[in-house]
Amino acid sequence: MPTDPKVNGVQQRTGAPVVSASTIGEVIVVTSGDGSLRLFQPDRDALVFNIHEGVILSMAREPRYLLTGGEDGRFLRVSLKGEVEEIASFGSKWVDCVASDGEHFACSSGRVAYVWSPDRSQPVPLEHQSTVGGLAFNAGRNQLAVAHYGGVTIWTRRGIRWTKSVLTYKGFHASVTFSPNGKFVVSTMQENALHGWRLSDDADFSMSPYPAKIKSIAWAGNTPYLVTSGASEAVCWPFKGKDGPMGKGPVCVAGRKQIVSCVQGFPDVNGVLAGFHDGTVVLSQIKPESDAVVLRNATGVEVTAIAVTETGSHILIGDAEGEILWFKMQ
Repeated sequence: MPTDPKVNGVQQRTGAPVVSASTIGEVIVVTSGDGSLRLFQPDRDALVFNIHEGVILSMAREPRYLLTGGEDGRFLRVSLKGEVEEIASFGSKWVDCVASDGEHFACSSGRVAYVWSPDRSQPVPLEHQSTVGGLAFNAGRNQLAVAHYGGVTIWTRRGIRWTKSVLTYKGFHASVTFSPNGKFVVSTMQENALHGWRLSDDADFSMSPYPAKIKSIAWAGNTPYLVTSGASEAVCWPFKGKDGPMGKGPVCVAGRKQIVSCVQGFPDVNGVLAGFHDGTVVLSQIKPESDAVVLRNATGVEVTAIAVTETGSHILIGDAEGEILWFKMQ
């Protein structure tokens, strides 16, 4: 992780809010509120592809492709050359969430999650009691987590069937993620909190309170830490050992007077990028009283997306008014 970065990058104004950003190798992919997808890579001009009518609501990466879902009811696979394959269309129903583990892939529309397997051309519909808030695969374990009102359902593939186990906790559960070792699952909630479960025995734990809704979560470092927005600093929960964060407090870094709106971790080092409601972006190590380095000063516009290339050479920042800053770390 760079400790003394110098920002000298390229700015683009897209005219539509930046929704999300994801990384495939040295390519960073950005989705926007106008249905467009942009590809940024070192030493090349950005590529723009218009793939959806209306907002791109969700995006997931595969080894060589992207999966997207939109307000137009389409579930798409998009190559890095802009080639589009329509996997499914749900008419007037939105495709709210998408996910992939590189083998299986899934999307949701309303209360139903649809999952595709390598040996089946048609998806398996998985129904839930309420609208799906988030999807995540447990890589290598044939498991899909589905967040919804009242908890998270863990679907496990056994042969050609998917069997379910419901982890319950009151309230609406939105985005969901498995820990890198696959032993914990954590969801963000409509309330200003996170809730998690240890999968070996379904022991659950809450991570709260937060002063604002948690819009962004990311894994960072080898510990690893689950880094979250929703406070005036990046809140980093340790998931080391069999108990994860249970009985432990978080490490809080990059504190400012504004609320963190977006976070991004570095996979191999304990470092985090934090974007704030006022547009400031800072870089910090995950350790108590660590000094943060300002990468971008306040612009007055909320940061909505941050992504880093896999080598850590380039960073992309996007905001709620559609401005993108793409730069090399030196």
